[in-house]
Amino acid sequence: MTQTLEIGAKAPQINAKDQNGKLRSIEEFKGKKLVLYFYPKDDTPGCTAEACDLRDNYQNFIAKGYAILGVSPDNEAKHQKFITKYELPFDLLADTDNAVALAYGVWVEKSMYGRKYMGIARTTFIIDEKGKIEQIIEKVNTKAHSSQIL
Repeated sequence: MTQTLEIGAKAPQINAKDQNGKLRSIEEFKGKKLVLYFYPKDDTPGCTAEACDLRDNYQNFIAKGYAILGVSPDNEAKHQKFITKYELPFDLLADTDNAVALAYGVWVEKSMYGRKYMGIARTTFIIDEKGKIEQIIEKVNTKAHSSQIL
């Protein structure tokens, strides 16, 4: 059962490794705004467009006090390849057990060609300096996601 998060709620804890195997948590982003974006899979067309749009606008995010963290079920090695291939300036979390996606309510039943399966609902959470959810973007425009956020 996934929970539904609302604006103003405290952001759920994160305990997941990034592409370098470093354990990451929400606490390290206190005092900054955090763009926490969930996406289905590294190196697929929509996910690549979204990551590259965030990359291309990264300096705007930094200037406005934002940090960016991507989350998908891919492992650390896949994340490293994805970051290297597209020169991504932000970290990606390897949510291989879907614990972070479950905590944020984005691990959902999906359907493709009549087949049902569990996967990530592409969603972005903007978390404020105090660790509270400020904005939830469920209808992500992968090619212009930065403008949706900023």
